[in-house]
Amino acid sequence: MIGENTSALAVQSLRIALVEDDPLLRKEIHYHLKQQGFIVYALDSGLSLDQLLLTEPIDALVLDLNLPGEDGLSIARRMRIGIPSVVIIMLTARTAIPERLKGYEAGADIYLSKPIAPEELTAALLSQYRRAQQNSVPSPSLMLSLQHLSLTSTTTQQKVYLTNSEKVFLIALAQATHHLLESEVICEILCQRAGVTNIGRRSLESLVSRLRKKIATVIPPDAESPIKAVWGVGYQLCVPVDLQA
Repeated sequence: MIGENTSALAVQSLRIALVEDDPLLRKEIHYHLKQQGFIVYALDSGLSLDQLLLTEPIDALVLDLNLPGEDGLSIARRMRIGIPSVVIIMLTARTAIPERLKGYEAGADIYLSKPIAPEELTAALLSQYRRAQQNSVPSPSLMLSLQHLSLTSTTTQQKVYLTNSEKVFLIALAQATHHLLESEVICEILCQRAGVTNIGRRSLESLVSRLRKKIATVIPPDAESPIKAVWGVGYQLCVPVDLQA
């Protein structure tokens, strides 16, 4: 099988969001990818994907074109903007050239026709992931460890430790489109994901102030503010943060 011939490191590190509204097909693909050793999140809509991205990083997106609500093309467009490095594989029964072109224009890396052979999907995922890794250009960034609640500079290796609320806040901004979220949305995420109660704007401002000071200790002194307040909206993350499970 293909899974037996692939790099164990690549397989174990690849986190896949599978968005497919057909429950039987979703279960089948989910089972196959898990059998290959991938970390797989099985979802049924763009809304479910957005909820996942509030707390979990992904490397690849296997996306059905025909979905209830927001369709696959729309999801692909905003994922390509919000997470430029993500591998996007689009699945559809539409095989006409114009339809395929729409998929590529929306940001898909590969366009696969249904029914898809599981082995072909596995090979496509690994091929695109390896290419993305090879083409990535190292840049000064921060590594957020979800397990250790730590933030480390990839250039100086300096490290600071975070509270659970600070971790959730950073994940939400790192995964958001343009790394920007409204204050009300951030407060809701903190309540749901970090167990924070009765958080308002003042409490959020205090959290941001503490987090800015922590980040400032691991980035160059002349670097721009890591978290920018956007008047009338909320907050935007202005430094690259890589999420590590």
